[in-house]
Formats: sequence, C-alpha cells, structure tokens
Amino acid sequence: MRKIRKGDDVIVIAGKDKGKRGSVLRTSGIDRIVVQGINSVKKHQKPNPTIGNAGGIVDLEMSIHISNVAIYNFSSKKSDRVGFKVDIDNNKTRIFKSTGDLIKT
Repeated sequence: MRKIRKGDDVIVIAGKDKGKRGSVLRTSGIDRIVVQGINSVKKHQKPNPTIGNAGGIVDLEMSIHISNVAIYNFSSKKSDRVGFKVDIDNNKTRIFKSTGDLIKT
C-alpha cells in the first residue's frame, strides 16, 4: 500500500513550488507523482494532424519526486506524515501520524 495515492491532497515541502497545495493526478513509477498545478512547464509541441493536435506552446505538469511532497491534513492545516493501522479484520488503513485520524480516500 502506498503512502500517497491518486486523489490525495498534498503540499510541496521542497523545490521551486514550496508551500503550494494540489491534488495528485497520477503516479508515474515508484517514486514520482504528478500534482495538479505544481511543476508546470511550457513545452513546444509540433502539430500532428493525424490525431488532431495543434502545434504551439503547451503548459504541462511534470512529475515531482515523492519525497518533496507531504500529505495535507485539513484539521490541523499543516503537512503530516502517513502511518498505517491494521484493524481486527486485518484491513490496512492509512492514518495521519499526528492525530491518528483516518485519511479519507
């Protein structure tokens, strides 16, 4: 089970976008994630009429290393760490380390 998943709200703790918040759009590989509105770059794209792409300059969100983000805790309004808790039925759930509350997915 991964600590940070698609749909989680995260805050950037290192890099050029430090302090910004966004939600995870997708994961790429084992240690990289794409966050909405974070690490956006301008890419020059050639037109491709066969698939209907117009050329020009496009804004893309590139991946960021998972160690540069932390999950955002709305109750404390701060970044937090993720822990795991196993209940009686052997179901593994994610919790916030500081408060012990369940992370809603």
